[in-house]
Formats: sequence, structure tokens, C-alpha cells
Amino acid sequence: VHRLRSVDNLFVVVQEFKDYQFKENKEDALKDLEDLVKKLPWTNPLKVWELNNSLKKKKTKRKKHNLQNPASKEKLSDDGEGEGTAQKGISKEKDCPQNTAGAEPASGQDTEKTEGVASQNGEEDDHEHSDAKDELQAGSGSETKAGDDKAGEGEAKVLKFRVTCNRAGDKHSFTSNEAARDFGGAVQEHFQWKADMTNFDVEVLLNIHNNEVVVGIALTEESLHRRNITHFGPTTLRSTLAYGMLRLCNPQPTDIIVDPMCGTGAIPIEGASEWPSCYHIAGDNNPQAVKRAANNISSLLKKNENKESSTSSGIPLDIIQWDICNLPLRTGSVDIIVTDMPFGKRIGSKKKNWDLYPACLMEMGRICTPGTGRAALLTQDKKCFAKALSRMGHIWRKGQTVWVNVGGLHAAVYLLRRT
Repeated sequence: VHRLRSVDNLFVVVQEFKDYQFKENKEDALKDLEDLVKKLPWTNPLKVWELNNSLKKKKTKRKKHNLQNPASKEKLSDDGEGEGTAQKGISKEKDCPQNTAGAEPASGQDTEKTEGVASQNGEEDDHEHSDAKDELQAGSGSETKAGDDKAGEGEAKVLKFRVTCNRAGDKHSFTSNEAARDFGGAVQEHFQWKADMTNFDVEVLLNIHNNEVVVGIALTEESLHRRNITHFGPTTLRSTLAYGMLRLCNPQPTDIIVDPMCGTGAIPIEGASEWPSCYHIAGDNNPQAVKRAANNISSLLKKNENKESSTSSGIPLDIIQWDICNLPLRTGSVDIIVTDMPFGKRIGSKKKNWDLYPACLMEMGRICTPGTGRAALLTQDKKCFAKALSRMGHIWRKGQTVWVNVGGLHAAVYLLRRT
């Protein structure tokens, strides 16, 4: 499960209720949630959680000494989480080395966790998980703030926990904070665990979406989408999304895959780790971006060298600085183009996009193999893209459109086929 490439967070479901009837009155509704704790089948989910942890610990021990500096802290839960879990108990298929390479939630300062974040959103509709991670205090009945880490790794120690509530819908009489607090209080009584917002062992998730309620236990400490990027740019794409875009193009062995606006290289790096039998070319016009991407590639290479089975002879990926409107590639020489186009928010501008998009589509059409070439292009400037595409009907046929949420922006991945 940890090797699934397009999943951000994993949790084990304790129980889900498709149509939970909340009481009108706030006190009654919260009381119901408290009473729910005793009725839930906790035993098996906790066994899964323990198994997940035992797989993680083995890897982490080796890396304990790195904990001091934050940079290597990122590495730590990196290897601890993904690889440990990935390599254990899975028959080593042939693609195992590449897969485990990427399977890591780089930890450290992950902002977009779906974590407890909604718990601070208080009254608002709690739809988007705000990027706050600092004041999770509020989240979960932390009347007792457990500050003692004395209890080592011994199983007999009292577990520390927090409850994170994500709530969406306007029919609830309570906020996500109140739900997390009261549910957390009941969990504490039931298990005699200690509440601790920052140094918790167990994170209990309470997801409420209108009348649907899911209680779960988190298995990932950090989102898995930061698995192979160490140098982030202003708009680095999540690896999970990059994987999804590549996957939509169905890469075949020997395909040449180009990302002409690669930024920090999230797409080609994900591609090279997951589809090593293709050849990946990345380029950008910004020297800073090219440098960041090159750094990301070299840290991936280093990570591969550190793997026990160091048979890795590098990765099939090159990076170049170029101009998107004048690519140094032969006509019809590229099988797949996958790129995250400038939205015109943080990079570029909507106004510039009106000239840039048609020119890009034209040049991408030139380098793409007629008849079989395909492209997956992500943008949030949908109006501009649609207009540019309508003029390019002789080069590109539009296939399906996949809607995605990029950091709260409603964006789309357009699948195109070369005529």
C-alpha cells in the first residue's frame, strides 16, 4: 500500500457511516460522537497501525543520528516511512528497486497535510484544509498536554495521541474543533492514552462530510507526495499529481518523454523513477529552475547509490536550459509531452499566457510524433488554454479532461493526441 504512487495520505478505517444522523442540538450531537468511541471496533485497526509502525522502525533506527539538522530530518522520516514499509513483505518484483526509490514522504515542513488542519478552521466551511500546521493545539481535547518523552520504545508505555477532525458541510451544529475535542476526550477515557498535539504516537482521524462519518487511524506521518523532491521552487508540483499525469499517457518502453517547462523537475524525476525504460528530457527557460531540477536529480542519484542494491547506473533523465518556443529537438522525435503550464499566478501572468499558450502548443506539436504522440498538460488558466487549443485543431485533438485541485486552485489536466 505504501508503494501506491498517487496517494497522498494513508489511514486505516476503523468504521465508516454512510448516513450518520446528527442531532439538531449541539450538545446532543457532540454527546453522540463521544458515545460512539466505545462502540467502535478498534482492535484490528490498531493492529494494522502497530504493524505499520514495526515496519517503519526498522529503517528509522539506522538514521537516528541525523535527527539534529532539519535537512537530514527530511531524509530521516523519508527512508523510515516509505522504504521500510515498501520493502517488507512484498515479493521483490522486478520493478521493486525503482519503486521503493520514490516511496518516501519527505517529512520536515509539510504544509499541505490534510492532517488536523481543518480543526483550526473553526466555523468556516472547513472545505479546504488550511495550510496551518502550527496551531494544531486547538484540534483535539488537549486538556492534558503531555510533555514527557521519557517512556522509550517500550510497548508498555502510555501512548500519546491526537484527534484530527476534517469537517465539510453546512448542516452541522458544531465546529470541527468541538468535534475533535469531545471525541478526543472520549478516546482518552476509553484507552487511557495521553493527549499530545505535537509528539503523538497515534493520530485518530474523524472525517465528517455532510452525513458521512469516517473514523480512521493515520498510517503516514507526512504526505507521501514529497517523496523525491529536495529542492522546492515557487510552484513545485506534487509527485503524486506528476505520477497521475504520466500514468494518463500510458508510457511504453523506449518512449521519449519531454517536460518542456519542468520547473524543479517533479514530473521527469517521477517519470524516471517509475518508468526507467523510457527516456526523459526536462527543460526550462529559467536558469534557477534548471539548477534546482539538477539538484533534485543528483539527490535522487545519491539516494539510489545509498540503497543496499547499488546496481543503479544512474537514471534515464537529462535536463537542459531552453526556450519553450524554440526547442532544440528534431521534428516528430518525441512520443509524450507532460508538463505543468504556467498558471499565470505565481509564475508568468494571465496576459502573457495569451501569447505563450498558442506558441507552446505549436512548438509541442512540431516535436511530437504525428499520429501516436500524446500530451498531458496541466493548467488553471482554462479559458486561455481552451482558446489556444481551438486554434490548433489541425495539430492537437482533445481527449479527456481531468479536473484536479492544485493547492486549492481548480485546475485541469488536458489529454491531447497529435493528429
